[in-house]
Amino acid sequence: MPEQPRLPELDETTLDPEQRRVHDAILSGPRGIVEGPLRVWLLSPDLADKAQALGAFCRYGTRLPPRLSELAILVTGAHWRAGFEWAVHAPIAIKAGVSPEAAEAIRTGATPSFAEPADAAVYRFARELTDTRFVSDATYAAAVEALGTEGVVELVGILGYYTLISMTINAFNVPLPPGAAEPFPHA
Repeated sequence: MPEQPRLPELDETTLDPEQRRVHDAILSGPRGIVEGPLRVWLLSPDLADKAQALGAFCRYGTRLPPRLSELAILVTGAHWRAGFEWAVHAPIAIKAGVSPEAAEAIRTGATPSFAEPADAAVYRFARELTDTRFVSDATYAAAVEALGTEGVVELVGILGYYTLISMTINAFNVPLPPGAAEPFPHA
């Protein structure tokens, strides 16, 4: 990824009223911070408003336990080699119960091993969908068994939302959080 962001740093003192409304909604929500791709989206307040609401649901409101949603986020971030996404979510995923070894395997493109069948089902589903753009009947059935049908619908929502996040990061060269090491140095 090129080193320079494509957009200037957002000056919060110059936000128009609609940008300010969305900014403050994000700030007062479960994230408590407006960073990375959310700052990019503020250039289109309607997009930012709708995307951040979907993101709040995908991150905090699905039936998937945080360990499984964070696992799906890691697979997506690694697929897109979205450094900001990885730098933010890898520590969250590990804290939620994804093993550091599994996270590292995902980051480097290796296949992790999982003790829990639900973790393996989420990983296989996420990898298959992102890598091949389809999901086999066997992978789908394993995901439904682990998560239920509604859980699989929500898993696809998580994967889609974090694909939007990752595309935004990569398209606009969103810089890593301060002090974070580049997780994908050959991206």
